[in-house]
Amino acid sequence: MIEATVTREALLEPSDGPRTLTDCTLDEGDFSGLDLGDTTFERCTMRRARFDGANLTGARFLRCRGPEASFIQADLSDAVMTGCDFSNGLLRRARLTSARFEGTKLTGADLTDAGVMGATFAEVLFAFAKLPGLSLRKAKLVRIDFSEADLRKSDFRGARFEDCSLRNATLEGCRFEQADLRGADLGGIELRDARLFRGAVISRLQAAELLSQLGLEVR
Repeated sequence: MIEATVTREALLEPSDGPRTLTDCTLDEGDFSGLDLGDTTFERCTMRRARFDGANLTGARFLRCRGPEASFIQADLSDAVMTGCDFSNGLLRRARLTSARFEGTKLTGADLTDAGVMGATFAEVLFAFAKLPGLSLRKAKLVRIDFSEADLRKSDFRGARFEDCSLRNATLEGCRFEQADLRGADLGGIELRDARLFRGAVISRLQAAELLSQLGLEVR
């Protein structure tokens, strides 16, 4: 177990097995390119820390705080983030294959070109995040807030939304065929954008809200 402030040099030292970092400070540290596979970070602070290109496969982030942390092109396959805050984080081109995100804030985060095949998200705040081209086909999305997020050309075909929000999100070019949107807040969606939901399932209330823009009332 490692405590207190952690430096790049400390993580370059050989370890007999997977490391556990508890209550550590990694703020503004540069850990780019390091092999940190299977490392556990618990209650650590990582403000503006850089993990660009690092190997973080199987890593566990538990109740960590890392606003503006950078994981550009990092490998986070099979990683777990639980109860964390990585608001405004940079995950461009990061590999998130089979990663799990639970109860985590990614407000304003940039996941452009991130690979999320097999990743799972539950109770994640993606408000104002950059997620163009996100592929969540057939995913089960539980309590995900995409409010004001950039979701252009994202693939939600066959996805199921439960207590989620798409309020005022940018949805240009998105695909929702066979998606179940009855559990999504579609506030701010204009009728001219309704064609995006062709083939999706929506509730009578959602349909009424869209048609109300034409002055029609659904009873």
